[in-house]
Amino acid sequence: MKLFKLFLCFVILVSCKSDPKPNESEEKELEVQTSLTTNSSNNLNISLLLDLSDRIDPKKHSNPSMEYYQRDAAYVNSIAAAFKHNITQKKIILINDKIQLFFAPEPSNPKINAFSEKLKFHFTRQNVTNEKLEKFSANYNELPTKIYELAISDHHYVGSDTWKFMKDKVEDYCMDENYRNILVIFTDGYIFHKDNLRREENKSTYLTPKYIKNEKLTTSSWQEKYKEENYGFVPANKNLENLEVLVLGINPNTENDFEDDIIKKYWSDWLTNMGVKRFKIYNADLPANLENVMHDFINP
Repeated sequence: MKLFKLFLCFVILVSCKSDPKPNESEEKELEVQTSLTTNSSNNLNISLLLDLSDRIDPKKHSNPSMEYYQRDAAYVNSIAAAFKHNITQKKIILINDKIQLFFAPEPSNPKINAFSEKLKFHFTRQNVTNEKLEKFSANYNELPTKIYELAISDHHYVGSDTWKFMKDKVEDYCMDENYRNILVIFTDGYIFHKDNLRREENKSTYLTPKYIKNEKLTTSSWQEKYKEENYGFVPANKNLENLEVLVLGINPNTENDFEDDIIKKYWSDWLTNMGVKRFKIYNADLPANLENVMHDFINP
């Protein structure tokens, strides 16, 4: 009997040393999950904000080398390719990435909104497959152009209300905890919506070529006037420290030699005053020329 008890103790001792703790695997899984959710640099949350105002009208703003709406569609495709590259370079367990598309204001055409739904993807380790990645690429290759073509054929341009989007929607729609939140804005740099024309002294919620001309920001001394008279956009927000912004498509009125610098000054000051720490602003160039800068912004 004593020998049996000694043998039993020996077996239990060996078992305790060789077997993991009862909850060790669960603890390790929890540790991995915690690491994934707290390391925001691993997780991309990309939002695309399209301006479907008359800036995309190929008759009003024609460009023989490549129409502006075609450039936009190609930019969207390049952003999607950079997003996909980020996913495919990860270990499956690290995948937790989102991309979606918005408008300001929302278009009335239900087909456009239906297409935008098909451009919303959330890849995780549970759902990522080659088939889903292929569908993602196909949708981003085809649907952006269809969205622009529908908007042009409707010929119902209601302006761009990017200011209100940044005020009322950007935090709820484009910013999540434990993500790298990136907003890509497609715009010619001008903002105008008939229902949002506020002015607080020389700060405004809009910017147009006519406004710049009327304010006489048309000479080499525009910077002094801008600073002394406190021009710029009215800040729409102040809590955007966790948002990165990429602005694509700036297309200044060529009648004013200083228009390009003025537009970028408005945008730079606006984003800075709203707390955005990292942003880049680019003109409407050919997509091939911007491909690397878009990729590097998404995957620095």
